[in-house]
Order: sequence, then C-alpha cells, then structure tokens
Amino acid sequence: MIALVTDSSSQLPRSLRERYQVGVVPLTVVVDDEAHREGIDLTAADFYEWLRTGATVSTAAPSPGEVLQAYERAAEAGATEILSIHIGSNTSATINSVKLAADLSPVPVEIVDTGTASFAVACCVWAAGDALAAGSDLTRAAEAARSAAGQVGNVFIMDGLDLARRGGRLAEGTQEGDGVPVLALVDGQIQVIAQASDADAAIDAMTTYVAEAAAGAPQRVGVGDALVPELADEYETRLRALPEVEELVRYEIGPSVGAHTGPGTVGACFFPAR
Repeated sequence: MIALVTDSSSQLPRSLRERYQVGVVPLTVVVDDEAHREGIDLTAADFYEWLRTGATVSTAAPSPGEVLQAYERAAEAGATEILSIHIGSNTSATINSVKLAADLSPVPVEIVDTGTASFAVACCVWAAGDALAAGSDLTRAAEAARSAAGQVGNVFIMDGLDLARRGGRLAEGTQEGDGVPVLALVDGQIQVIAQASDADAAIDAMTTYVAEAAAGAPQRVGVGDALVPELADEYETRLRALPEVEELVRYEIGPSVGAHTGPGTVGACFFPAR
C-alpha cells in the first residue's frame, strides 16, 4: 500500500484528505511568541482575530520528528511505501525536515518538492491520489504530482499587500493601484496580474483568468477564502458555470497561508484533470 503525506500549508480540505487517506503534518504558527500547530490547536477564526488586533505572527517548518511521526503512523496502518508531497523549498524549510525524516522512515519515502505553496500543493496531492486510485505505482503517482506542480495555476485577491510585502512574498517593485489588485503566486512571489475596479469586477477577472488558462482542457479547481465565504460562494458559482471546470472543492485559507495574505482573501488554484 502506498500512503500519501503532505503538510498543512497545502490547505488540504477534509473531502480530499479522507478520499485519499492523506497524512497531514502541521506547520508551526507563532502568534505573539506562542507556538501553535496548524489545524490542531489553532483555528483559522482565532488566528484572524488575533491578526486583526495587531498580533505578531510568523510561520515555521515542522520538525523532522513531526514528519517522522506521520511516516510511522502510515507504516503502522499498513503502508509499504510513502509519497510525501510538500510546499516548495523556494518558500519554506519544510523539505529539509522531510528529507531528514525520510532517512529514518520505517518504509521507503518518495519526496516531491512542488516548488509552490498553499492549495497548489493540495492540487499535487489530488493528482497523485487520482493516480493511485487508478492503480499507478509509486513512480507514476510521483510523476502525476510533479506534472500537476508544473501545470497548476492560481489567482486571488486580498485586502492589502502589506502582509505579503512584510513577509517577503511580494514581487519586488509591486505597487498597489486604485481598485482591487488581482494577484497570482509565481515562483514563490506574489505578482499583480490585473487591476479591477471593485470586488465584483475582480471576480469577473479571476473567472476569465481561469477560463483562459484552461484553454479548453478539463480542470480540477479549489476555491478558498479567509473569512469571506459570501464572496467565495459567488466565485464558486461563476467557476461552476465554466465548461472547463470538471470538479470543484472548497477549502479554508488557514494560518500558515493567512499569515502572508490576511483575512479577506479569496481565490482559486486549478490544474488539468487529465
């Protein structure tokens, strides 16, 4: 049996976690010098409330021991091989912990450095899970994850660029203009790809962006938000109307990503279904 493992920065929703029985290693989120484990003892609602009140926040990679525990649990559940799919080494030190843990794992581990972050990592897990469900071996499932990593697209809006700028995620020279900037994470850097007059126009721009990027190919799509479910509902409705959208899931933008984007963020990640 091949087990899947990822980290909490993937924002993997319960629907996909349960469908593919994925082990999730929590990242550490530090709020005013107090460490929390994402998805375990820190909820998104509490995190954003602290952020709004001016708390100092940062994120840290899981320890090798925490990753090893996930591998040991997978082995105890019957896994003979593990496919470990993670946030890119260009944005996090998580891969370093993963490599150290893999050397101590009770079963062989294949590591995929996705080179991306947030739900784009979940897209890679999604692709690998589909491959395994179709009977692929470890090598082919890893290839599916890497292929998704090379094809996954993303687009989003957020309330302001200050958090991204302070966290070093904003592309150099990027400036806010009038209206709502439409953004994409490219090579670990947030870039402005369009400027919309208001939120509704931004939803239109993001829908068009997905349709044009799909170029007629069926897509798997995740729509996420940070405390703006109504706006995400509208975006979901518009995306579901696109013939290219084959399957769509919703996810919550949690603390490890929200630390760089803040509340008020909504967007999508997508990749070819086949």
